[in-house]
Amino acid sequence: QQRCNGLSPQTPRHSPPPQSDAAPRPTSTSSMASDDTMEQYDYERFRKADTQSPADAEQGRAAVAPAKKAVAGAPSGAGSASGDAAITMSAVTSLKIALAVLTICVLGLLIDTIYLAVTLEKDTDSDVVYVENALTTRGPPAGDNPCEGIYPIPGFDNFECFQEDIVVAMEQAGANVTKGYNGDLETDAVPITNPYFKEGLCPVNVHWHLGAEHYSLGEFDETGSGPSDVNERRRLAGETREGFQCTSYDATNPIFTKPYNWQHCIEMEVGQTYEVHWPHSRAGKCGTLNQYQTPFYDGVFCQAEVVGAFFDELDPRTTYNSIGVQAQVFVIVNDERFYYPDLIRGMIVDGEHGMDMAKYTGSTTGTSRNNEICSAYSPITWQVDRKCHLVSASTFDKMCADMKAQRDDMSDDLYAHGSRELVDDALAANNHQ
Repeated sequence: QQRCNGLSPQTPRHSPPPQSDAAPRPTSTSSMASDDTMEQYDYERFRKADTQSPADAEQGRAAVAPAKKAVAGAPSGAGSASGDAAITMSAVTSLKIALAVLTICVLGLLIDTIYLAVTLEKDTDSDVVYVENALTTRGPPAGDNPCEGIYPIPGFDNFECFQEDIVVAMEQAGANVTKGYNGDLETDAVPITNPYFKEGLCPVNVHWHLGAEHYSLGEFDETGSGPSDVNERRRLAGETREGFQCTSYDATNPIFTKPYNWQHCIEMEVGQTYEVHWPHSRAGKCGTLNQYQTPFYDGVFCQAEVVGAFFDELDPRTTYNSIGVQAQVFVIVNDERFYYPDLIRGMIVDGEHGMDMAKYTGSTTGTSRNNEICSAYSPITWQVDRKCHLVSASTFDKMCADMKAQRDDMSDDLYAHGSRELVDDALAANNHQ
């Protein structure tokens, strides 16, 4: 009875394992299957051993032994190994994909880097793009402009230079500024020889003329050339008369011929000569948002109380020591080595720029005056650079952008004005320095 109830004082070696609340030891599926099979065989054999004869029991044991041996010999981790192999293959595939994507990205960055390096080295327009992107035309807040509408000034109209072959005009501009030249017209006026800012004058405008209004032998003269023939341009130009051109133009050098994508200046040309003027005045609204004006007369005569002093014989302030013009002649090139960012502020004074200067008294210029019709705005000081200089197209375009950003509307000065013909010796002052 004890054997039938499983309560034998000595628990059989192959009896089923006792139940327990403890968590089973983790095993592989195949291992668990092998153990269960063995236990099932052992349990059945043990149960039958109690009811069979010794001969039958021995026969049963002999039949079970091969199966037991086969099961015992099977590798317990077979299922686990195949699962690990599958996981390993999946990880390797993912790693290969990731490496492929990374390789493509690195190659793409390398190609972009090489392309940019070659482009920046070979294409000077890369600097132009940077400059153009830096340009801004946003002006200050709107406000009152006390200088607006001052021009025209009554009593200062153009008039005939000669009456019965006698000069009735005061000294005129632009004149010959070749070193050593002097005009024939006698004058008591003395030009300002110091930089204008040292005399309390400030720039009130900037504009330029097609070609040079002044003449400097060997620099800008009748032998100069440009993108088109001088005489032909003069014939076809109409109101925009062309002055002298610089002798430095070289049609075989691409910096003089490569087009530039103008963003702000109007009808400008690479390779062309331009004379830039910066009118200065003691009567300007210096240091304010209204300093720069178009037309320049508004800026020159903005402060009435100062202008009144010009006509007071007892006041030391005169037109020629209170009004002056800076002039500098350039050939425009498409080359960023010649970029200057602040041309609106005044002529370039650096190295050879602004070193060889002619100083004399003259008048306002423009195509409404010539050697028969003279300007009444005289005498005023002129300071003219005798040398022709190269300047980048982007320098001019930046200047035009700065002009657009002024409070006053300077759009009438964003293009080249015509050049007055060279002043005759009889109308040029004899005080050249």
